[in-house]
Amino acid sequence: MTTRPNIQFLTNIAQYYDDTLSTHGATAKGVDWNGEESQRIRFEQLCKIIRSTTAFSVNDLGCGYGALFDYLRETFENFDYCGVDITASMIDAARSRHPELSRARFYEGTHPPQSHDYSIASGIFSVSLETPPVQWGEYIHETLFTLDRSSKKGFAFNCLTSYSDLEKKKSHLYYADPCSLFDFCKRTFSKQVALLHDYGLFEFTILVRKDI
Repeated sequence: MTTRPNIQFLTNIAQYYDDTLSTHGATAKGVDWNGEESQRIRFEQLCKIIRSTTAFSVNDLGCGYGALFDYLRETFENFDYCGVDITASMIDAARSRHPELSRARFYEGTHPPQSHDYSIASGIFSVSLETPPVQWGEYIHETLFTLDRSSKKGFAFNCLTSYSDLEKKKSHLYYADPCSLFDFCKRTFSKQVALLHDYGLFEFTILVRKDI
């Protein structure tokens, strides 16, 4: 297993998202995405991990203001949801937007408090700021172990892709190698792994299904 993430760079990331939320409010831009349409597209990809036709439970690591819960509520009928985020103001916004806490619970932190059927992480590997690439890669691997431990049936995550056009890349963002992460997940977590890289955004999604 890789080393634990450095607390200081996570503090810097939390401050970054506190600033975006303060500037743009509880919107897609408030969590540093371009807009609602692309946000919905990535939720569609991530939720392909969910195969349950009856009740299920979800951990949302890096939940922001709870946008994934909104999508799940539109798409599925019977589920329990737990959102976790390192930015306190995001958790405050999520709780304010979703007072029905019997179905949606939100916690500040880096780890889900308990295991659920599925765990999903959207966008948490994109903003690296000044963190060295090697250290950020270790953080990704460590977090994937967290997703694995907190999931009974499988987990899904996304990353900006290293295949992005060079002129569109930004220095404070991390562009991951999809083939490398696919190989890591396949060798480490499960034989049932899917790489989705065909949905029109400069990113990819990986689905890891447990061998159950």
